[in-house]
Amino acid sequence: MTQLTRLNKYISETGFCSRREADKLIEAGRVKVNGNLPEMGVKVSDQDEIQIDNTPLKAKPKRVYIAYNKPVGVTCTTERKIQSNIVSAINYPERIFPIGRLDRPSEGLIFLTNEGDIVNKILRAGNNHEKEYLVTVDRPINKRFIERMAGGIPILDTVTKKCFVKQTSNNTFTIILTQGLNRQIRRMCEYLGYEVTKLKRVRIMNVNLNGLRSGQWRHLTDAEMKQINDSIAGSAKTEEGSVDPNKKEAKTPTHKPATDKKRFSDTNSKPRFDSKKPNSESKRKPGTLSIKKR
Repeated sequence: MTQLTRLNKYISETGFCSRREADKLIEAGRVKVNGNLPEMGVKVSDQDEIQIDNTPLKAKPKRVYIAYNKPVGVTCTTERKIQSNIVSAINYPERIFPIGRLDRPSEGLIFLTNEGDIVNKILRAGNNHEKEYLVTVDRPINKRFIERMAGGIPILDTVTKKCFVKQTSNNTFTIILTQGLNRQIRRMCEYLGYEVTKLKRVRIMNVNLNGLRSGQWRHLTDAEMKQINDSIAGSAKTEEGSVDPNKKEAKTPTHKPATDKKRFSDTNSKPRFDSKKPNSESKRKPGTLSIKKR
């Protein structure tokens, strides 16, 4: 089946101009489709002959999908003025951009592409696509730490979604997220009084780092892309897909992150309550009401 695309989007995907500029060209009568002046909003395919100012529009570039094992120190930006930018690190001959980001001190798998739609579908918070990380922290972890990380942590005016967390050694764990909050794992650990010393993304959806050394990249296979496209077929690519249901109802935490690094170091530790301080209810005399002044 031939895929149909709105004319303005089709023009922009060739790199000729932006969608807005394409709309202006169409309105000015400078665009023809199969020799005719098109209406706004018309859809076209690769089989249609499109001309701008009587010059055939060049073909859309072949879609590119890359898996890259980002080293520590590479910045996920397309701005060439930043010396450590990811585009220069890969040095791909065509224009590509990253899907999402890994912060500079982090490493591991990241996708790059020249297709905008797939970026939106993968990144939208409501689409629940998995990303797996191997994390090392600065001191030993325990069952309580794992439970807290998996159950949800209040950060950035929301509560993180419940997720899978598994301890893999004395101070390392695996975590699978379907969210992409800013520095999410580092903030979650900081809330519990831990510092991340190493963070590596080892999987995005169905693609992992197997056989890809640090600094290396490869094209995604047809089989990988088929599975990705199947999994995002029903994904939202509009704003409603980016709504975080936790953030709608969550309130800004009134308590501060743990600063006592011994807080979760004792596997037998229990919450401490100060029994010496009676609450306000216990101070009331029987038969009296508590009236608040306004």
